[in-house]
Amino acid sequence: MRTRAGSRRWSVAVGVAALAATTGGALSPSAAAEGEAPSGQVEFPTHCAAPPQAGLPPADGPTTARITVDDPAPKAGDTVTVTYQVARTPAVNPMGAGLPADVLTPTGRIVLGGAQSGEVTVVGAKRNDPVEAGAALPAVTMTGTFTVTGAGGITLAPGGYTLHTSHMVDLDTTCAVVGAPVSERLTASPLPRASLRSLALGTAYGRPGAEVEVTGAGFAPGAAVTVAGRAGAAETADRVAATADERGGILARLPVTDRATTAVVAYEGAAWSARRGSGPAAYTVVAAAPTATQRVSAVVGPGALSMTQAGESITLGGVSYGQGGAAPGRIGTVTVTDARGGPAGWTLTGKITEFTGPGGVRIPGASLSWTPRCTVAPGGTGRCVAGGAGAVGPEGAVLASAPDAAQAGGAFTIDATVTLRVPPYTPPGAYRAVLTLTLS
Repeated sequence: MRTRAGSRRWSVAVGVAALAATTGGALSPSAAAEGEAPSGQVEFPTHCAAPPQAGLPPADGPTTARITVDDPAPKAGDTVTVTYQVARTPAVNPMGAGLPADVLTPTGRIVLGGAQSGEVTVVGAKRNDPVEAGAALPAVTMTGTFTVTGAGGITLAPGGYTLHTSHMVDLDTTCAVVGAPVSERLTASPLPRASLRSLALGTAYGRPGAEVEVTGAGFAPGAAVTVAGRAGAAETADRVAATADERGGILARLPVTDRATTAVVAYEGAAWSARRGSGPAAYTVVAAAPTATQRVSAVVGPGALSMTQAGESITLGGVSYGQGGAAPGRIGTVTVTDARGGPAGWTLTGKITEFTGPGGVRIPGASLSWTPRCTVAPGGTGRCVAGGAGAVGPEGAVLASAPDAAQAGGAFTIDATVTLRVPPYTPPGAYRAVLTLTLS
């Protein structure tokens, strides 16, 4: 008779919508670490309320669980994936009969403490082995994510969880947790602070002994600044001293005589560092022109070397505040026409100023990179070489070039995709810079 009554109760409940999950049992984020196993597995008292339709009493007993993270040492702003594994629960099968496989869906919460408070919602897949009538519900695994808001130590403790079964009727067994100990800890580091110093060269190349104009900004007002050549990580013999003005700007002329110099840096103090310096800005020492150039200069071509560009502005894609990232775009297509009729090639270079935004906030020009592409129009006799992919910056980079050849003329179409790397938490607003292209 009791079995038949139970059958009538299940048949009525089949048409009822899934019960809303409830949570209970306040949990302190600063739960004591006593009893915490080396593996992170902890045990704590649990009160599991059976679904009202089941007619079963609540189940009280220990839950054995473990919390893990995919990154124990994230940076502020990173997203961390957390896993909540319940190895043992006092909750039992709420049905009057056995449960088949893959009808159990777990959800739960993890309590954050220490440097960050709040809760993380975790959800598991509908996956389980068959469960006999009256038997304990099986182990479950739930995952979720949260964003680290600041630096410091963060604790993670198990919170309440709900075991949802969907066989003939949707039923929720809700397990409240009281006083669960910390199961996992992580230490978040702050975001690296970008140097506000910047460096720009008047030209990106020159012959041995030529002076290059060096301008900089963001240095300490009145500071002694060293401007020096570099070859890889080592400084060369090229060096000059400068003094930052009241706004932190510098202006110097550096004679570059060392053929090993491949870049220029500027810094405060005894040696260059990313925290107190700027650069390196690329610079190339070119060899003296060969005597064969006399023959080239004597040739008078019937036409000229000219350049046109489609459009006067580039609009980059937007990025989200707090995340930063890549703002993509494309330069206006450039057409170079070489009607000189001689063997001389040409070089098209570009350089960009700093990006200036609201309140004078700046993004260095070196944060803009490009990937050039160059094609020759049908009938052209010259060859077009696209510049290398990489940073443009105020020091300049090659967009495209045509080498010297017996026949170097033709029309050349040049374009490039560009990407601006915007640091996280850059103040919202429009940031503008000037890209200058020079054909020589």
